Amino acid sequence: MTFVPPAVMKLADRLAELGWVLDLFVAGSLATGDYIQGVSDLDLVALTDGPVDEARQAVLRDSHQDLDRSVAAGFDLGCVYVDVNELPNGDAPHPTWTHGSLVHRILSGVTRAELVRHGFAIIGRPPATVLPDVTDDDVRRAARAELCGYWAWASRRPLMWLDPVIADLGLTSMARGRHALATGQLLTKTQAIERAHAPAWLRQQLGARRRGELVVSPRTRTAFIAWRDARRTVVRAGRSTTVPPS
Repeated sequence: MTFVPPAVMKLADRLAELGWVLDLFVAGSLATGDYIQGVSDLDLVALTDGPVDEARQAVLRDSHQDLDRSVAAGFDLGCVYVDVNELPNGDAPHPTWTHGSLVHRILSGVTRAELVRHGFAIIGRPPATVLPDVTDDDVRRAARAELCGYWAWASRRPLMWLDPVIADLGLTSMARGRHALATGQLLTKTQAIERAHAPAWLRQQLGARRRGELVVSPRTRTAFIAWRDARRTVVRAGRSTTVPPS
């Protein structure tokens, strides 16, 4: 049975008490079996029985802030709150608790694919019974959307790659995106490290950080390698003819 951190169960208890949360799904590395405590984020998706208005957002904000000060401290517990009636709309923004703030983001195609193929429920129904089936071409379209969306934006801003977190995330995200475009399959972050377009020494250091080891890579050199990889991958994704129209 998959280990579920206490922070997730505590959030589930609080959401169940509200009366308007229908389902709570696990996505990300915890769903794919790639979760590493202290390294991986906790990525959750909750379905609600109607819009998450200002009053509901205030309740969620208070709950998450309280959890982040206690059982969820250091776990990067995040959750997207989706009105079940808006679930078919892939472009709709939803209240999302992430890294200590409540923002509005879409439920991405990649996250939807993770839920259908690997996700499981803490509250309510299995995600594969709620979300439509995901084909390999759906995965390809989702990967291309991320590469040609956020990562295209990031690739035009070389200075942001001096952030070691962005550099590491970019290298693994580019590897995952290329694999998804080529195969229609999802790749975990750990698997992506071996496929990163980076020198062997940097892949080894990426792997060490993924295991939770305190390894520091040369900042400027790593930033350039990651930024260059993103530029090339984004351009190729934009030219790709392997993704059929939706």
